[in-house]
Formats: sequence, structure tokens, C-alpha cells
Amino acid sequence: MIIFGTRGYLYQLAVMTLVCNWCTNPAAHTLRKRVTKFTLFFIPLFPFSTKFATQCTFCGGEQQIPKEQAEQLLAQHAASQQGNPFGQPQGPVQGQGQGQPGYTPGGNPYQG
Repeated sequence: MIIFGTRGYLYQLAVMTLVCNWCTNPAAHTLRKRVTKFTLFFIPLFPFSTKFATQCTFCGGEQQIPKEQAEQLLAQHAASQQGNPFGQPQGPVQGQGQGQPGYTPGGNPYQG
């Protein structure tokens, strides 16, 4: 009968563009936090291990980083996203909006 044990939880904190140490490509990296908690009767009670890592989405290379560096990356990511929620581009997308070829206000652009 198992009365106590551990359980791991993985949290994705951010997705940011960094230069990968493994493949040297500028690619999206996920910043992750892994928390291991002590459990009693399958109920998580308290965390006893917390680790941070970045993983390249291009090659899959993963690098563990210290907590201070993870907090610094999170602060930089938050500062770059301020005023630009969800990382969406500002302004009209290329090919949409006035002054773009094929744009006819109130008309059908497919009529010849």
C-alpha cells in the first residue's frame, strides 16, 4: 500500500525568441517551470523541488537555467509584450486595409 510519494507538475511560463545554444538558430523557446511536490494519499502537500528550463521548438534542445535567469527572461518578455497582448502585430496585416491592391471599400474584390 502506497501512502506517500511525489508528483511532478510542468508549467509553461512564456514563449520567446532566443538563439539556441544547441542548433544556433534564432527560434521560439518555451520557458518552463517544473515543480515536484510531496504527496500523502495522492494529495499534493508541499513543493520540495523547483527547476526552470528553456526548450528550443526548432531542434528540441533543452537547457536548465537558474531561477534568477528565468525571472530575468520573464521580465524581458513581459516588457516586450506590454501594450501588445498575445503577441499580435500592431496595425493592419500585409494585404489588408486601405491602399492595398485588391481592396475595394464596400465592393466585391472578385468582380472583374
